[in-house]
Amino acid sequence: MAERCAKRPKISRGEDDYLPGNIIEVELHNFMTFDNLKCKPGPRLNLVIGPNGSGKSSLVCAIALGLGGEPQLLGRAGSVGAYVKRGEESGYTKISLRGDTLDEQIVITRKIDTRNKSEFLFNGKVVPKREVVEIIRRFNIQINNLTQFLPQDRVCEFAKLTPTQLLEETEKAVGDPQLPIQHQSLIAKSRDLKRLEITIKQNGETLNQLKALNAEQERDVNRVRQREELLLKVDSMKKKLPWLKYDKKKAEYMKAKEQMNQAKKKVDEAAKTVKNAKEPLDKQKQVKAAQDAACKKVSSLMSNNAKARMELLENENSLGVQLQGKYREMEELRRREESRLQRISKAKEDLVAAELELATLPIYEPPKDEIERLGTQILELEVSANQKRLQKSEKDKLLAQKRATLRQCLDRLKDMENANNKLLLVLRNSGADKIFEAYNWLQEHRHRLNKEVYGPVLLEVSVSNRVHASYLEGHVAHYIWKSFITQDSGDRDFLVKNMKGFDVPILNYVEDKIHRKDPFQVSEEMRTLGIYSRLDQIFDAPNAVKEVLSSQFGLERSHIGSKETDQRADEVLRLGIMDVWTPDNHYRWSESRYGGHISAVVESVVNSHLLMCSSDAGEIEKLRSWKMELEAAITALDEGVKSIQAELRLLEDEAAKLHKQREEIVSCVQLEKKKRREMESRVNQRKKKLESLEKEDDLDTSMAKLVDQAAMLNSKRFQCAMKLKNLLIEAVSYKRSFVEEHMLSIELDAKIREMEANYKQHEKFAVQASMHLEYCEAEVEEYKQKVSEAKQQAESVAMLTTELKEAFLKMPTTIEDLEAAIQDNITQANSILFLNHNILEEYENRQHKIEAIATKLEADEKQLKMAKDEIDLLKENWLLTLRNLVAQINETFSRNFQEMAVAGEVSLDEHDMEFDKFGILIKVKFRQAGQLQVLSAHHQSGGERSVSTILYLVSLQDLTHCPFRVVDEINQGMDPINERKMFQQLVRAASQPNTPQCFLITPKLLPDLEYSEACSILNVMNGPWIEQAAKVWSSGESWGTITAY
Repeated sequence: MAERCAKRPKISRGEDDYLPGNIIEVELHNFMTFDNLKCKPGPRLNLVIGPNGSGKSSLVCAIALGLGGEPQLLGRAGSVGAYVKRGEESGYTKISLRGDTLDEQIVITRKIDTRNKSEFLFNGKVVPKREVVEIIRRFNIQINNLTQFLPQDRVCEFAKLTPTQLLEETEKAVGDPQLPIQHQSLIAKSRDLKRLEITIKQNGETLNQLKALNAEQERDVNRVRQREELLLKVDSMKKKLPWLKYDKKKAEYMKAKEQMNQAKKKVDEAAKTVKNAKEPLDKQKQVKAAQDAACKKVSSLMSNNAKARMELLENENSLGVQLQGKYREMEELRRREESRLQRISKAKEDLVAAELELATLPIYEPPKDEIERLGTQILELEVSANQKRLQKSEKDKLLAQKRATLRQCLDRLKDMENANNKLLLVLRNSGADKIFEAYNWLQEHRHRLNKEVYGPVLLEVSVSNRVHASYLEGHVAHYIWKSFITQDSGDRDFLVKNMKGFDVPILNYVEDKIHRKDPFQVSEEMRTLGIYSRLDQIFDAPNAVKEVLSSQFGLERSHIGSKETDQRADEVLRLGIMDVWTPDNHYRWSESRYGGHISAVVESVVNSHLLMCSSDAGEIEKLRSWKMELEAAITALDEGVKSIQAELRLLEDEAAKLHKQREEIVSCVQLEKKKRREMESRVNQRKKKLESLEKEDDLDTSMAKLVDQAAMLNSKRFQCAMKLKNLLIEAVSYKRSFVEEHMLSIELDAKIREMEANYKQHEKFAVQASMHLEYCEAEVEEYKQKVSEAKQQAESVAMLTTELKEAFLKMPTTIEDLEAAIQDNITQANSILFLNHNILEEYENRQHKIEAIATKLEADEKQLKMAKDEIDLLKENWLLTLRNLVAQINETFSRNFQEMAVAGEVSLDEHDMEFDKFGILIKVKFRQAGQLQVLSAHHQSGGERSVSTILYLVSLQDLTHCPFRVVDEINQGMDPINERKMFQQLVRAASQPNTPQCFLITPKLLPDLEYSEACSILNVMNGPWIEQAAKVWSSGESWGTITAY
């Protein structure tokens, strides 16, 4: 037997009385109803008390989300962004857990925002969510287990748990940690076992069917096999046929090969003859090549001589051209000298005239003082203009701001002065985010409605008295003010379908034409007690709206009294009035369905925020006054801007005039300077020109140089003529030698042509012999290919083995005889007829399937036996532990239940091998005459289910090993007797050693309850008037710590 896993270890308390994993501090910021909250729960039973809406369930949500839970398990909003306080962008929860030791610090922070993003921090360090999950798993904290964490919106889910689900939750919460694992393993194994049993049964049936079919087809199979033997014989004969064809092709190949060998001999003889004729021809060609080389050498010398002569002629012509150029330069030189002398004379005259003009030019002095004065004035005007521009820019910005503010003021004033818009705005601010869209959609689609549709209800109700408005608003549920009321079921369906996205309720009113209400009358007794009216009499509204409000919220049963009624409230009950409003308080009485005793609730009257939103009249007056101030300020600013604009224009005109004066003076100065610079430049240019003309060479020197160059060119022409004479003599000699060598070359050509004709004749015979050989070789290759193909064909049909050769000997030896024998056997095989041509294949396939199924069936039966043994072993361990656990729960549950009701028991609902149907049954009875009934919504009331649920959770207290348990408003619906007994059970359980920390969320507690040191009271105070009280409680200490001072 395998070793059993160890149970969850019992956790002992530390010196501070906390267990590891207990919550020691909770801090919230901008979370649901809280701006800021810090509380320190006690180590045992924590009673979280506060009126409805104060934020008790917000603490439960913070614990769940802060420890890694998903929003869906709370049964409220589906996203984390919905838990950020309205009007804020982000918030966080910070939960401090007790570690294994007193010094170990475990602080888990979760930051959330309205974009549905969240971030986890562990001891101030950002970590992924999986690390947080590992930390809470280490302490066995199960946020999603209803036996450990039961929020208000999921209390009803606990009662809806099936016995199977209740067993799963209990296994996770208490006892051996292997229980849920073993349970799931048994469920999986039992399902596999069922599938295996079905498979074995199906395979067995299939096997019997296949065997029966094969027995029926046995005779037909024998006839098929006889036919197969004949066809096999045919196949054997067909195997010999290609081998006979191969032998025939081989004989043809050998004959062609013999012809090829004879052709080879003829080719060899012709090749020898060609070789003997080619040797003298090659020798004669060598002699001819030597003679051609000699001719080519003489020809090359003749070409070089002609080239040299051409170069000399070109050189001589070039020298002649150069000589004629020198003669032309001498003539040009004489003409240029005459021109130079004329230009020198003209340049001297121009230089004297320019110097005279420069000397007579007067010296101009610029007016510097005037320019500086104008610059100073321009600078002063620009400074003043910049100051004006700056003033104008500031005025423009302020004017734009004032105009934007005025537009906003006008828009806001317009919206507030519109009554319907004002009421719709109030609704939107109170949580109906899409009320404007819903109202506008209804107005656009009224033509499609059958009858009048009213809504939102706030727009249809009119209350003249402010006090009465507070009564009506306090009595009616908030959701009704944003509701729409139809008078036709078709209209209701139409609105529900199309206005689903606006999140507004749709109510349908059906007129009751049978029962008529009596008019309200105030009796003398009522007047005596100060009662003067009823809630359905104090407001005006369409009949349908009024009837819906009355029927939904019992307005005809709620009366209105004066201050005298407040003082004599105890006497109101004797008139049968169970609900009355006074200027200060709202009194409600209720009668218990069990004991018949009367309980009373007194609440303060809260001023109306929806019906009497005309308190904004002061705001409207402020806006109107602000509008007039803004208009006056804008007018003044506009005048100031225009004045500054006029002054700026004057300054700019004055500065433009001064700029123009200064530019005229500067232009005059620059013109005078430019005139003097041009005259000085003209004088310098004429001086340089005269110096350049005087520096040119004189005529005699240049003429002598040209004469010497002409003499040198004539000398070079004479040398070229002498060289040309020698080259002509050498050319005649080369010509004579070339003619002699060429004649000898012609004679050699004639001899070579004669020898080549003889060689070509022999070569022709050799080519013909070679072509005949190639033909023979091709023919041999063709026969060889056919033999190879015939052999491949024969081998593809059948390889020639010893057995096959012996079989071939018994068959005909010629192709014709063999083909005839094949045809006879085929005819005989075809004479054997049968209907199903695939019968043999089907028979053999079926036989293979029979063998395979038989093998698998044997293996499956072995596997089935092993699976049953494994399940029996696992079931023995799991069921024994589970029965002991359920017995312990039943013992505690029965004992506790006897103290509170008649009887109750917890039992294990067993189903043999169907482990997925195992469950825990909670059976209770609250009356002596009744029988024990399974806990469900059909047999017990809400209060009875609450009693049973809390007692079951208390029964798990000693067995569970989780650090804490949360139960939200489980006592709602209980009568006072059961609630008192339940509380004593909780206190007693919390006082036991090593019980987990417990949070009980409740809006109230009964008076005179017995408390122990294990109880911690956490009062939730929330609202705008408790700032001073909140400072006293900000340390988060327990009640005992506060009252000790």
